[in-house]
Amino acid sequence: MTANLFLRRTLVVLAVATALVGGAATIRAAGLWTAASAPLAVPPASLTSITSALAAERDRSAALEEQLRAVSAAAADLQAALAAARDQVATDATTADSLRTDLAAARARLAALEASLRVAARSGATTHSGS
Repeated sequence: MTANLFLRRTLVVLAVATALVGGAATIRAAGLWTAASAPLAVPPASLTSITSALAAERDRSAALEEQLRAVSAAAADLQAALAAARDQVATDATTADSLRTDLAAARARLAALEASLRVAARSGATTHSGS
């Protein structure tokens, strides 16, 4: 019985070892097959290239933020200039209205003065012709 037991145990150990070796060989073959099916045309990026790309993008982001701040400041300056221009236009409109009123009054005074000069000229003409 011990011989049978020994033989049976040996066969079980050999079967398990064969299964393990067969499994390992299958895994290895599957790995080789996968590698052959999808070769890497371009190697993956290295850590240093990724780090340098990240640093470059951070620098670019900082530069864009600075440009955005400059554009915002310029927009604020333009808004202030536009407000000043609107105020100046309003002031100019008020001044123009005032000047129109003054011009109308001056024209009225001029017309009255010209009328009185015509009257005076006629009076003077009759006085000179009658003397």
